[in-house]
Amino acid sequence: MLAVAITDKADLSRITVVPGQRSGQACIRGLRVTVWDVLDMLASGMTEDEILGDYPYLEKADFPAVYAYASQAGRDRISR
Repeated sequence: MLAVAITDKADLSRITVVPGQRSGQACIRGLRVTVWDVLDMLASGMTEDEILGDYPYLEKADFPAVYAYASQAGRDRISR
């Protein structure tokens, strides 16, 4: 049920895939920052606030979209 709650609160329109941009990876709002870049930063120990400080063009609302996209991608991969 937690995954459903995260997905319901996230605006997945913030995640874009543009052919040719970052090799077609999922990016945040058409920027050149991928979902995986943000997850890597978080996994390395950075907080959301630290990431926002380093990347001021990102927005707090981008994080729930990143989490929901990654959660969905993981479920899709498992179900194959």
